[in-house]
Amino acid sequence: MTTNKETEPNIYNHAINDPQIYVRRCKLEDLDAVIEINEKELPEDYPYFFYKSILDEFPESFLVAQNKNGKIIGYIMWRVEKTPSPHSLKYINKAHLVSIAVSEGYRRKGIARVLLSNSMTAIKKHKIKEYVLEVRVSNYTAIRLYEKFNYKIEGIKKNYYRDGENAYYMTLSIA
Repeated sequence: MTTNKETEPNIYNHAINDPQIYVRRCKLEDLDAVIEINEKELPEDYPYFFYKSILDEFPESFLVAQNKNGKIIGYIMWRVEKTPSPHSLKYINKAHLVSIAVSEGYRRKGIARVLLSNSMTAIKKHKIKEYVLEVRVSNYTAIRLYEKFNYKIEGIKKNYYRDGENAYYMTLSIA
C-alpha cells in the first residue's frame, strides 16, 4: 500500500535557468547535505533533530534543489504556527519560513525563486492565512526576492540574529 506522500508529484523544474537542476521534496537521507549547506552558507545553525522534525511535520514544503550529479545545492523549509487572528478570537495558521539557502556556485539561476514558489504552494494545504519570515536587513538579494512575491516589511526585530544584526519581519497575507 502506498501513502499519499509517495503518489504526489515531487519534482518541480519549471523556471530554473539550468535544465540540469531540479527541485524536489526533501528526503531523510538529504538532511546531512541540507545541514552542510546551512552551515556553509548561513550563520544560523540548527541541530539535526530540528531539521528532522520539520521534515516529519511539513514534508510537502521542505524542498531541496539538486544538480545533475545528485548533489543537494539548496533547500527551503517551513513550519506552521497557530496564532491569534488580529480580527477575531479565532486562531489562524501562519506559514513561517524557517530557512532557505542556495550554495554559492549555484546562485542567480532562479533556484531560490522556484524553491520559494513551490514550497509556498505546497504548504497552503494547512489552510494558511499568512506567510511570515525574518530576513537580515543587509540581505538585499533575499529582500528583493520576497518583495517580488509581494511580501511587505511589517517591522524590524532588533538584534534578532546571534551576531546582533537586525531582521526585517516580512508578511504576505492570503485574501
